[in-house]
Amino acid sequence: MLQEHIRNIAIIAHVDHGKTTLVDKLLRATDAFRDNQQVEERVLDSNDQERERGITILAKNISIGYHGIKINVIDTPGHADFGGEVERVLKMADGALLLVDAAEGPMPQTRFVLRHAIDAGLSIMVVINKIDRDGANPEKALNDCLDLMMDLGATDGQLEFAMEHVVYASAANGFARLDPTDGNEDMFPLLDMIVDALPAPDVDVDGPLAMQCVTIDHSDYVGRIGIGRVYSGTIHDGDRILVVKNDGSRAMAQVKQLFTFDYLGRKECQEVVAGDIGAVVGIDGTDIGDVYTDPDNPVELDPIEIDPPTMSIVFEPSTSPLVGREGDVVSGRQLKERLEQERENNVTMHIEELPDKTGMEVSGRGILHLSVLMEQMRREGFEFQVGRPRVLFKRGEGGERLEPIEQAVVECPGEHSGKVIELFGNVGGTMSNMEAGTAQTHLEFRIPTRGIMGLKNRILNVTHGEAVFYHTFLEYGPFAGEIGTRQNGAMISMSTEKAVAYALGTLQERGQLFVGPGTECYEGMLVGERSRPGDMVVNIARTKNLGNQRSSTADISVQLTPPRAFTLEEALEYIMDDELVEVTPKSIRMRKRILNETERRKWRVRHGMVDK
Repeated sequence: MLQEHIRNIAIIAHVDHGKTTLVDKLLRATDAFRDNQQVEERVLDSNDQERERGITILAKNISIGYHGIKINVIDTPGHADFGGEVERVLKMADGALLLVDAAEGPMPQTRFVLRHAIDAGLSIMVVINKIDRDGANPEKALNDCLDLMMDLGATDGQLEFAMEHVVYASAANGFARLDPTDGNEDMFPLLDMIVDALPAPDVDVDGPLAMQCVTIDHSDYVGRIGIGRVYSGTIHDGDRILVVKNDGSRAMAQVKQLFTFDYLGRKECQEVVAGDIGAVVGIDGTDIGDVYTDPDNPVELDPIEIDPPTMSIVFEPSTSPLVGREGDVVSGRQLKERLEQERENNVTMHIEELPDKTGMEVSGRGILHLSVLMEQMRREGFEFQVGRPRVLFKRGEGGERLEPIEQAVVECPGEHSGKVIELFGNVGGTMSNMEAGTAQTHLEFRIPTRGIMGLKNRILNVTHGEAVFYHTFLEYGPFAGEIGTRQNGAMISMSTEKAVAYALGTLQERGQLFVGPGTECYEGMLVGERSRPGDMVVNIARTKNLGNQRSSTADISVQLTPPRAFTLEEALEYIMDDELVEVTPKSIRMRKRILNETERRKWRVRHGMVDK
């Protein structure tokens, strides 16, 4: 039975192609806000980091009312590191809006999300966005979308639907058109097409209850909240239900509260009918994939499988000499409690304590996925240190060693393409496609995840900042052998003092500095990078020796190059196995794991890394 008063749609796109802005304009077009209400741009990106990074991290549900029809909209992350969100929430949708930039066309992460939408059998409507920007070519963007759908194995029905249902839009300017030149200035053509063309949920309203939890919210007051779609029957507030786990185990529970989505918020209700999306309170320990069903007539649904983590990092309490100066949460017990809380809330991460109790191992889908957690914790006042990210290997059916493989795409001027190809070759990458255009060359590679770390900066260096670089997890493949690591050595501070301009002036002739005058440094801290291999211990507090004929200021005119600043992700990609990143609310520092030079030398001798 079709629930004609409901539409469930997901919006999928590459990072920065405008899907969150598009949702903003749909909300405004349907009078979701009062005339005098102050509303921020990109209202769905409610997380501080989402606003600062300009990306969607968490999938979010809202609903829009239009001509008496409730449109449940799922705004999905476009970045592959948050793929755990995408895979699950698409199960709640019947159709999808594929949003593509009119100038850039489909990008690598469009492929990632679109593959899941096609596999889920969704009807896909194409929205060509930013048709007013310079270089826009809507016709080419549409053809590229259709080609991509064919490559990903779309059915004939999906391809025909996409060809017949195309909308041209400028989300930033608030208009959608059926023809790029028809002059319409509002969003109603898009809303009309959603209502008229995308399928309504086809469900059994009178059947036994079947609802599957696809995402988890958490409240300090009521615990876990299971969010999902009702596939058949109706769930009521106060119902006694059967909870069937992914592993087949079963338990009884009672619904204590029930919510549906209403514009930007949730509205408490007495029932959620088949086809709609709801949030259930009262299921202790509920998890992704749990099926809420009728105890007397249970319904079986396919379990939800989440792609496993591909990378892990060890979190440890900070042992820096400067610990406690910038943050107020520094103990190992507090760090452990915070990460155990994250394990409750974030099912896409695996978090376990190390056997020796020295730290917590956190596994996720990529460096960005892990660094978002670190960034959140440092904003909460935590100080901690983390080791070098390491990829997670698997064993194949024949016992062979497998590692995560990424698809990487580089767009760069043609004269730099040779250097880019050489860079990928040095880190185990193999080129799978090359398209030379008049202005830009499009390069595609298969590369082990290990080789991705630190690659972005090197690509930007050899292309003079003109390259665009994307990568997304592709599959587990055969181990690619040893991959070269950082070639240049580090400059390491020999003492705990503030950096002095005179000392830095002599050091910058030997490489690139990471600190400026007056920066608090400590023994074992990385203060720069040498221009040749091998680490070098340096004195960052050395001052000029004074003779009895000169004042302290005479002949001193130090011209310092600005130090290189690292983001959290860049620092994680830069460090080596014997180094750590120290994270505090105000600073990101890199250091040696063993701070004292004598102790470091003894450790290297014990491990056969240097001659005695």
